Amino acid sequence: MSTLDLLLVLVVALLLALVAGLVLGGLAYLTHRHPRLEKPLGVALGGGALLVAVVAVLVAVVALTR
Repeated sequence: MSTLDLLLVLVVALLLALVAGLVLGGLAYLTHRHPRLEKPLGVALGGGALLVAVVAVLVAVVALTR
C-alpha cells in the first residue's frame, strides 16, 4: 500500500468518525427533545450499530475487489 493510499484511508476514516459522531448526537438530541420516541441512549446505540454494519459492508466490498 503506497503512502497516498494510506493517507486517503486515514482521511476517510476521520471523516467517517466525524459523521458518525454527528449522526449519533443528532439522534440522541432528537429523542431527548421528543421523549415519547425512545430513550436517547438506546436510539444512539442503535444508530451506531447501523453505522458500524454499513462500514463493515463497505470494507468487505473494498477488500473483495482488490
